[in-house]
Amino acid sequence: MSVDELNLGLNTTWVVLTAAMILLMEGGFALLEAGFVRYKNNVNIIMKVFADITIGTLCFYMIGFGLMYGKDLGGIVGESGFALTGDLAHLDIPIGLETFWLFQCAFVIAVISIVSGAVAERINFRAYLLYAVLMTTFIYPIAGHWIWGGGWISQLGMLDFSGSAGIHALGGFSALAAILIGPRKGKFTYYGTSSISLPSNLPLASVGAFLLWFSWFGFNAGSTLNATDVRIGHIAIITMLSAASGGAATLFYTLFRHNRSDARSVINGSLAGLVGITAGCAFVSTPSAIFIGAVSGLLMMAATNWLESRRIDDPVGAFPVHAASGMWGTLAVGLFATEGGLFTGGGWSLLGIQSVGLIALCGWGLQLHGLA
Repeated sequence: MSVDELNLGLNTTWVVLTAAMILLMEGGFALLEAGFVRYKNNVNIIMKVFADITIGTLCFYMIGFGLMYGKDLGGIVGESGFALTGDLAHLDIPIGLETFWLFQCAFVIAVISIVSGAVAERINFRAYLLYAVLMTTFIYPIAGHWIWGGGWISQLGMLDFSGSAGIHALGGFSALAAILIGPRKGKFTYYGTSSISLPSNLPLASVGAFLLWFSWFGFNAGSTLNATDVRIGHIAIITMLSAASGGAATLFYTLFRHNRSDARSVINGSLAGLVGITAGCAFVSTPSAIFIGAVSGLLMMAATNWLESRRIDDPVGAFPVHAASGMWGTLAVGLFATEGGLFTGGGWSLLGIQSVGLIALCGWGLQLHGLA
């Protein structure tokens, strides 16, 4: 066996394993969302997750992958690679095409799962199926082409290693469809206070969060696509520190503000830390990761309070966790990246590029409102 064949085998094994870890996120989403909504809607949540996996996989295979990674057309969209056919010779990847597709498919399933929790208990299941088709066929793949497929944002030089902007901010803003749908019946009283006791099953939600935390190591470290990449260990510890910092920040925040720690906030705070570091996990130092995670957790709390004050019903905290933390994490790369960050001597250029890309992606995510 040659060295090249050995490297290909190692890389293939690494990427398939990390793709499986990312797919396990669907179990995490199912348990987390089921624990955060009322018991009577648990089966509905589970069916949405299965719809994400089944419909999302097929749509991405037939159309989405080609739009995302096909031969670039004007910096906007790909024009080849539909059903893994056509011209894909431009892809510079250290693994086979089918392995690469599997890894990317796991990501697209995760994106639509962000939305499923935000519209819990309010959206017709058939309407949600259409929602899933639109996201996995067009909305996410086109945005993904801009960042990772050779599109105009990548040409600017935006850094989003695993998707704080391209997955989480995009998914979080798409989840704002909850605003148009309106709150669940009985969620708010006449005076605007919340009247639904949530979550229904914190132990279930916590297990879901642990599964998501575990899977995130595949999400971030797997994005190297290379089993021998020396950055894998650094990415893993950066991911761990940011998640821990986000959870710790919300734990102490709720403890000192309310004289008791709030389990739901700590769960979402840890997830916010994971979201916030996803863009910069390969680009920032360990002290920066701790700071980014802590700010992510506190921003999640601020966004949650803001939604409640506006009588906006987000049952699982999809917008605070994914959009608020994702935006911060994207901008944090422009501040703390060891090469090019504002606070590391790189000037304003990278921060400006991160801002332009972030605005475009959040705006694109909002387009789903009009389609809904």
